[in-house]
Amino acid sequence: MRGYYYQQNDVPPAPWQVPPDPKRPPRRDRGVLVPFLCVLAVLLGLVILLCVALYRLSDIDSEANFHQEEWREPDSWESQQTTEVTAKTTVERAPTGDGTTLTIVPAGAEAPHSFQQIYQENISSIVSIWGTASDGMAFGTGVVMTENGYIITNAHVIEGCSEVEVCLQNEETYPALLVGYDVQTDLAVLKVGASGLTPAQFGDSSALQVGDTVLAIGNPLGEELRGTMTDGIISAINRDVYVDGYTMVLLQTTAALNSGNSGGALINDHGQVIGITNLKMESYDSTVEGLGFAIPTSTVKTVVDELIAHGVVTGRPTIGITVMTVEADGEGEPAGVRVDSIRPGSDADGKLQVGDIIVEANGVKVSVTDDLMAVKDSLEAGDVLSLRLWRDGVWLERDVALVEQYTLET
Repeated sequence: MRGYYYQQNDVPPAPWQVPPDPKRPPRRDRGVLVPFLCVLAVLLGLVILLCVALYRLSDIDSEANFHQEEWREPDSWESQQTTEVTAKTTVERAPTGDGTTLTIVPAGAEAPHSFQQIYQENISSIVSIWGTASDGMAFGTGVVMTENGYIITNAHVIEGCSEVEVCLQNEETYPALLVGYDVQTDLAVLKVGASGLTPAQFGDSSALQVGDTVLAIGNPLGEELRGTMTDGIISAINRDVYVDGYTMVLLQTTAALNSGNSGGALINDHGQVIGITNLKMESYDSTVEGLGFAIPTSTVKTVVDELIAHGVVTGRPTIGITVMTVEADGEGEPAGVRVDSIRPGSDADGKLQVGDIIVEANGVKVSVTDDLMAVKDSLEAGDVLSLRLWRDGVWLERDVALVEQYTLET
């Protein structure tokens, strides 16, 4: 956003600055008139300067008030975000474990496809997702995975919904069952009772390089703009992006993405889906363009196969807390990792408190968050972490069992 500036109005020249009109004959009697005109000119100049000064003062006050309101805006926005509680997702579940997996096809040796060809190859595989939630309607995009009705989209598209519908490009609409969703990777799989659908071909995201041409197809800003294609390049690979308490490893692209593109396809120059679009970088105080993100198919395959097999992603033990590295304060409080939040339903709930400083886990010194994560990652769900911690000037010992992460999300 542009900072304060003042656009000064044009000020008419003072009478003594007006050049004489060459067509006007010179005045002969100047003895009395000249002093009078000089006094009049000085008074007129003072009036003009006073008006300009008052105008500037009013404009400055107005601009200052505007920036004060704008400065308060982020605090209000952050407060709403941190206190918002996501409603439970109650979409009817589909059966799992039918053996279906996502197939990744290596890119061929043929020449890159034209943009027109890529659009025709993929548009029938792009669907609209409508969700009914307690606070309104959710809208997004999905990609057809199989001919018999498996659809991939983003977890945040269907999160908090009680019902979901899938609309094909030919306007056919089907109620969808939820196979499973995973908040950490922002992926979800739906199932519709249809056959003869056109599945997309999924390519290998690990073969991408920065600078590769990509296209995005989705439904930006709603139903009226569905099936929109935008182009760009891969601008970064394996970009760590921290979202909602999780670090996602994503593809970064310059292809234009907007609200409604969530769950859509990022496609390589051979017409293969190599990512599921899910994020766009935004800022409340400046313009951000060309910073979109997609989940790479290397992640999509792992998660989607787990969801179809089990309905959840297993094998992710968690303590159920968020922590932050802190330094010793010089007054007795030790260095370590401070507990910032505790997930209800975890074994840590009721044993740890916000503000506890963990300094040791299973006999290993904990100085930074990576120390604690390294100990946790060496264990499985059900294993116990023996923690030494500092709370309000007292040393305590607490045993906390690890739980499967999905149990805290569903």
